[in-house]
Amino acid sequence: MGRLQGAIARFEGEIMSTDESVANSRWLDEQEGRRPRPPQADQRPREVISPHGVRVDPYYWLRDDSRTDPEVIAHLHAENAYSSEQLASVQPLIDGLYTEIVGRLQQDDASVPVRYRGYWYASQYRAGQEYPIFVRRKDVQPQPPDEVLLDCNVLAAGQAFFQLGGYEVSPDNRLLAYTVDTVGRRQYRLQVIDLVAGVLLTDAIDNIEADVAWADEGSCLLYVEKDPVTLLGHRVRSHRLGTLVADDALIYEEPDESFDLSVYRSKSEALLFIGAESTTSSEWRYAPSGTSQPHFTVFLPRSPDHEYQIEHLERRFLIRTNLDAENFRVMSVPVGQERKLSEWSEIVAHSPDVFVHDFDVFRDFLAISERSGGLRKIRIHTWQGESWHLTAADATYTMHLGSNWEIDVTKLRYVYSSLTTPSSTVDYDVRDHSHTVLKREPVLGPFDPSDYTSEFAWAPARDGERIPVSIVRRKDTPTDSSAPLLVYAYGAYGLCIDPQFSSARLSLLDRGFVYAIAHIRGGQELGRRWYDAGRLLNKWNTFYDFIDATDFLVAGGYGDCRRVFASGGSAGGLLMGVVMNIAPEKYAGIVANVPFVDVVTTMLDESIPLTTLEYDEWGNPHERRYYDYMLSYAPYDNVAQRPYPPLLVTTGLWDSQVQYYEPAKWVAKLRALNPDGAPVLLHTNMEAGHGGKSGRFEHVREIAREYGFIMQLSDRIAAGGE
Repeated sequence: MGRLQGAIARFEGEIMSTDESVANSRWLDEQEGRRPRPPQADQRPREVISPHGVRVDPYYWLRDDSRTDPEVIAHLHAENAYSSEQLASVQPLIDGLYTEIVGRLQQDDASVPVRYRGYWYASQYRAGQEYPIFVRRKDVQPQPPDEVLLDCNVLAAGQAFFQLGGYEVSPDNRLLAYTVDTVGRRQYRLQVIDLVAGVLLTDAIDNIEADVAWADEGSCLLYVEKDPVTLLGHRVRSHRLGTLVADDALIYEEPDESFDLSVYRSKSEALLFIGAESTTSSEWRYAPSGTSQPHFTVFLPRSPDHEYQIEHLERRFLIRTNLDAENFRVMSVPVGQERKLSEWSEIVAHSPDVFVHDFDVFRDFLAISERSGGLRKIRIHTWQGESWHLTAADATYTMHLGSNWEIDVTKLRYVYSSLTTPSSTVDYDVRDHSHTVLKREPVLGPFDPSDYTSEFAWAPARDGERIPVSIVRRKDTPTDSSAPLLVYAYGAYGLCIDPQFSSARLSLLDRGFVYAIAHIRGGQELGRRWYDAGRLLNKWNTFYDFIDATDFLVAGGYGDCRRVFASGGSAGGLLMGVVMNIAPEKYAGIVANVPFVDVVTTMLDESIPLTTLEYDEWGNPHERRYYDYMLSYAPYDNVAQRPYPPLLVTTGLWDSQVQYYEPAKWVAKLRALNPDGAPVLLHTNMEAGHGGKSGRFEHVREIAREYGFIMQLSDRIAAGGE
């Protein structure tokens, strides 16, 4: 949703003196006794007009929506060259980290197969290849060989960027529709393969959302057309194979630019759904899947602050709803009676202490993904009224619903992970309560989970709240205030940052780092109230929580106050920018990935993709109270002449969530106001968007650069290098 995908945040710290922070940063500049001069962007003042006053932006000219302005492109290349030069002395460490992290990956790997309509589906990786191969085999004996559906390595050949949006097989198993993005702006292209003939059909549709839905008649499918400016899904169309795209029937057009559209097919296979959702409101439509010209019925008209999602089972709908239930509940209603709220009956009751994330429907039971005590759990509810939770062994962990594509089964597939336990795919039999671990993600090399320990703690916030914090370290890493500390957080859109395993993170832990996730307000780790307390006019809670969680960790001996680092991305990059402005002395270095830092200018401009969708998250700055509040924390507007810690910033030229020029302008302003300050590095991926480089190995290079930047700073400080 919105600017929430991509990177996330880590770290905070305690007091480093101004002189120390600047001196300890100069390792980046001391190459061969010289201090390279960073790129200096010209200042070309431009007025940014709002109903509440005029702001002057000296770097607005760095915005080029076409991504073709030679001067802008040259500036970004100069920034990349400067960053590479500054990191030259660190590059051997970065290269070593890359090799180390890749060395833990099982290069020949495959997912656990999932059964659907008489076939077993899986994805595979082969040694040395960047992208997965999707296969299936018929569920017969003897087992036939795998049939390749999509080889993403072939599809990505010759492309600087590649992302598979998704794929759907037609109900008769004969056709496959898939969507791809080869730019990085999440504007997908739809194509269709005839699996029987093994040929690519001529049908192709551009600028759509990732997901499509087949009607029962295999030659007809629904897709969502994007607005080319806002990039929101705003029209649902029906395409019949072999016909002109220009003739595709318009099924529904969304009139409100704060809503985004989606389509999918019900798990029961009986219905097609169209969803219209904003940050805080939703509206669904349904139609029988057995017609080539579906007529959609509104399930329940939208109303302010009512969010709901639906599924179908036999003669009833199942609904996740926050109607009179702040933390959501699950209800049921007979098909055709959905407009009569008096007919809705409660299946899973609301609880002020339990947040209902999601559910999955089966013929004999319901599986509910919920959160309590800050941790994500799974509850089983049978139609006979029995209810129980699945158990976990770790202090801090997460479990979420896995791939459950068929409705007539008695086993639930779920995924379990913790900060010390690699992601495990498990089948749980509802009848006998048995757990079968089908796969644990392999970690190559000398990895033993028992060498590591995790904790779940509560940090006191300045206003009396308690902030959940997940912590992991090697058992032999002391908690005597001598270890480097990395704190990660996000804090927006209700997104929960779950304590999951990362094999790449072992490179930090094995070098003595303590790693912590601060589950700050703006997420939903403690329910909907936790989200509401960190958005709109409560946003400052997010930033203070991060600082308070850091202070708690340092006071508890988890980190050396001189070696506390922070990293965050997207809305977490906004967090990093604010924390830099209000508490720069607490950090020895910060990484901000694809940071959303020019909040006011972006939210004033409805032509920027996703802006209107996000008024419920940040506020509408055309209203004075939101304008003033955003202005109070917006990182770009609050840059000042003050000592800042060393900063590494990343962005993608084709980012559609946070436009590249936000971090580019931010870096330029930081340098201009602090020409003799700590290094500020900007790396722009010229061939990617919000999620960074595509491919499993290319992404590791970005992680290695971030870790190398942090580790070298930590080592220099520990060695007393000023």
